[in-house]
Parts: sequence; C-alpha cells; structure tokens
Amino acid sequence: MGDLSHNAYRFVEFLAAAGQSIWQVLPLGPTHVDGCPYQCLSTHAGSNLLISLDWMADRGWLPADIMDHCQPDRQWRLDVLETACKKALSQMDDEMRSDFDRFCRQQSYWLDDYARFIVLKELHDNKPWTEWPAALRRCDREAVARSLSDHAGTLLIRKFEQYVFFQQWQELRHYAHQHGVYLFGDLPIFVSGDSADVWANRECFSVDEDGVASVVAGVPPDAFTAEGQRWGNPLYDWKQLKRDGFAWWLDRLRTHFGLFDIVRIDHFRGLESYWEIPESSPTAMDGCWRKAPGAELLTAIQREFNDLPLVAEDLGIITNAVNELRREFSLPGMKVLQFAFDGDSNNAHLPHNHTVDMVAYTGTHDNDTTLSWFQSADPTEQHRVRSYLQCGDDDDLPWPMIRSAMMSVANTSILPMQDILGLGTGHRMNLPGTTTGNWQWRFDWAQLDEHRTHQLRQMTETYSRLCSGPVPCESSGSEACNLSLVSNGR
Repeated sequence: MGDLSHNAYRFVEFLAAAGQSIWQVLPLGPTHVDGCPYQCLSTHAGSNLLISLDWMADRGWLPADIMDHCQPDRQWRLDVLETACKKALSQMDDEMRSDFDRFCRQQSYWLDDYARFIVLKELHDNKPWTEWPAALRRCDREAVARSLSDHAGTLLIRKFEQYVFFQQWQELRHYAHQHGVYLFGDLPIFVSGDSADVWANRECFSVDEDGVASVVAGVPPDAFTAEGQRWGNPLYDWKQLKRDGFAWWLDRLRTHFGLFDIVRIDHFRGLESYWEIPESSPTAMDGCWRKAPGAELLTAIQREFNDLPLVAEDLGIITNAVNELRREFSLPGMKVLQFAFDGDSNNAHLPHNHTVDMVAYTGTHDNDTTLSWFQSADPTEQHRVRSYLQCGDDDDLPWPMIRSAMMSVANTSILPMQDILGLGTGHRMNLPGTTTGNWQWRFDWAQLDEHRTHQLRQMTETYSRLCSGPVPCESSGSEACNLSLVSNGR
C-alpha cells in the first residue's frame, strides 16, 4: 500500500541520484475510508497505514518474515500493527518508556483529544461523531471519561502508534537531509468535519454544539468543475480564532513545521476570502465570498515562528487582493503548465510570464498526467503546445514540458512522478469534484530505469537546478508516503 519502509528510503536515494533537492508529499494524516488526504481524521496525526511494519519487525515486535505474508488490505495492516504495538508496550524498557512519555507530554496539545476521538469512533462503529450520543457528541468530559474507563489500553496503543509514526518520519527526514533532500508538506486549509479537531475544538468552527453546520466550504465553478466543488468542510469562526491570537492555527503549524522543511498552504486564497455554501445546497454554485483575516493570521504565524517556510497554492479564481496578501508575506505562488495553453500570450502560467517567486509545475495531483492531458486535448491546443515548446510529433512528451518547467525563472520546479515516468491515461492521482477512484496511484520500480534517472539529472544540471550534498542543518521546529512529486530548486 505504500509506507515509510525500505522503498521510501530507496526513493530518497533515487532523488539524490537524479539531482533532486525537494520531495513534495500529499498530507500524511489518517484518512477516512475513501483515502482522501484532504479530509483527515486529524490535522496533527500521521496515518497509521503509513507505519513501516518492517521497522517494527526489526525491533522484535513482529515476526521477521511478516511482510512475506503481507496482504494489500487496510484491515490486515491495522490488525498487524495493533499486535506489534501491544508487544512493544509490554516489552518497553526504561529508556523507551521515558522517550514515549516525553513524546506524549510534548504532543499533548493534540494527542490526548485525538486518542479519545479515535477510540470513541471505534466504539461507535466508526460513525461520524455527530451521530454519537449527545453527551459524547458535545465532548462532555465526564461522559467521555466514563465511556473510555475500560479502554485505557487501547488509548495507549493509539498514542503509541503516533509515537512510532513520528519517530519513523523523523528518521526518514534525517536520511533525506543526509542526501540533500528537503521535505515539502501540504496543509489543507480546511479540516474534515468528522475529525478530532472539530470534535474537541468546535468553538473554532462555525458549527453548533452538536457539530451541525449551516454553511460549508468549497470553491465556485472553475477550470476543474463546471458546478464548482462542494467540499462540505466546516468553516472557521474567525472571530473566535482572533480572540486567542489564532492559537489553534499556531498549534497546527507547530506540528507541520516539526515534520517538514517547507509547507504548502492548500487553497491559500481562502485566507483572503473563502467561498461559503449553504449546507442545504447540493452544489457549490449557490455560494458567496466572505472575507477572512489572512494578514492577521500570517502576522501571528510570523511572530510565533520568525520565518515562514510556506508556499501559497494560489490556483483558481485569484484576485489582486489574494496576490497582494501573498506578496506582503513574500510567499512563493504556483504556476501549472497544463493551464498555460489557452491561446493568450499573457497567460500567467506560460513560462515566459513566470517570476522568481513562483514554483513551476507541469501538473499537480489534481491534474491528469501531462501525457494523458496532451493526448486528450483538442488539435488546436495540441498545436499551441508543440509550437510553444518547439517540439515535433516525434518528441517524447512529456519531456519537452519538463524541460520548459526547468527553464522557467521560477525558483523551484516540481514534477509529478507520473510525468517523469512518461505515464498516460489511467495514472491520474485525483479528479477534483469526485469521491471515488482517487488516491490509489502507485508506481513500480520496474518503471524507473537508469536511463530515466540520468535523463532527469542531466536536465536538472543543464538548467542550473542541481543541488547536491547534505542539507546544511536540521530545520527548526517542534519535535516531532505518498511517492507523488519530486522537485528541484535554484
């Protein structure tokens, strides 16, 4: 299924061999059954499905040959992980016990509520918390304590899973740094309504005491969908968040800056204005724009963390106000080549219109693969692409697009792994506006030969994007895979 095991380390080695200096990943949180990483059960926790079972077998908590019996099944992995955690907790020496206790104390600002939420959810057949009994729904502390009084062991296991995830991730991050690779995370602007975050902090959201929202998040009609996208996430109560200095957001960033060297704010424009949709509306078309205190929030983040290692996902309907907010805090924006060829020479996504404070993509996880996109384009657009890229019918797309992204003056260039592998139809990661069939793409090492690795490194070097050697120092942040995007920067 893809995890933080040997293949993740091998992927870092591939990045280093290919001259890449940044690995961008999708959000790493625990997902609902649909697998969408933008609708997680927690904005802080790591997905227990990403935990390496090999790592646990190496410590004697699982049979050494456990992966020989591996089944590509979610429940199998969870059952095996549960067994390993129980054994680890029963065999824990004083040093590990002390380290685990320290982790629990340091992460208590989210870990305690997360563990309670997950165990309660399990006890209620994984139903959304809005369908729990009223006292639990309203997070009544006495009712929660009574319900969990016989489940102290399970609570401990859920916390230990997070201890293992964070330790595995930091070990992988350290290995990446040794190979000159920074880790680039993704922060969804909104959180799932069915999450520990909303359940335990409903005062931060526009929901009533039972978690019911009268308005929800989304985006209006755009290049992806004619009816817009009705995400259904609860919106923030910005007035409440401002009262305590955006403490909930600062905690959220504290976790992410502890995991990643760079963080992308997904749907950045929602920090300037967000699209508010009546909960009763079946589509996003009936929404309206509402102002958000983005400058105040970013000022608070800057005051708390000094630096802002952030990238603004500024795609979609972008106004001058959104651009001004991004520039005020010197945040790089995004340009996507697949959006460039509408026939307008002033199109901001065309490489000759890029600026240094940009990240240039051939496509993102929300786009089709570049080859499939090109093959499905109409003849007029195909002609524009070939004319602009100066490539003929025999040229090996998507490599002319990759070359154009690397030639851009944008400080950073990012390439989906599907494009590096030259994959076409059937290899898309996500189709916005749909809820099935997404987030399932995986690559196989057989698809990646030495020629392709050499080709990528050579092109990276040609356009002065080659950064080699270890990361100078560990990034600051609190203590603390999707193999989808690779990147290189100047």
